[in-house]
Formats: sequence, C-alpha cells, structure tokens
Amino acid sequence: MAELKGKILAGKILVEPVAAEEKTVSGIIIPDSAKEKPLQGKVVLVGADKKDEPMEIKTGDTVIYGKYSGTELNVEGEDYLLMSQTDVLYIA
Repeated sequence: MAELKGKILAGKILVEPVAAEEKTVSGIIIPDSAKEKPLQGKVVLVGADKKDEPMEIKTGDTVIYGKYSGTELNVEGEDYLLMSQTDVLYIA
C-alpha cells in the first residue's frame, strides 16, 4: 500500500477492505463470481471529530461494517471504501 496523503472530512474514515477468502474451510475454491464483498478492513485515514460526535476509530484499527456501507474509491490502483464512522458496526 502506498502512503496516502490527504485529508478526510470530519466523521469520515478511509478503509482498505480485506481480501475475500479464496477457498472455504473444507478446501472448496470459490470462483470470483460467487465471492461476497468483504465486510471488514483496515482503517487507513481518519477524519477529525464532529462537533457532537467524537472520533472513536484510529488509523490501523480493523473494523467490521455493513454489506452496503461506504463509497468505493480507487486511489493509485488500490481499492478503498470511504465511509462515515456511524457505518462501522464493530472495532476489532
């Protein structure tokens, strides 16, 4: 991952999704057409606190989010999700 420079607006985070599993626990290989979108990722950039909502997520945290959360972005050939802190369901 390239070092990203920039600023995220208040209350927003930039997440690098974790790659989807290539095979099941029993060893069955999953084709690309059947793979689910990953639902967890690593936080790359964090915006400032909002006036009424402190930022609880830090850079480097692993987060779990909803299936349709965020906006997909491609920056320097890497895929990311830009989402609101409120889209995060769990911080690991």
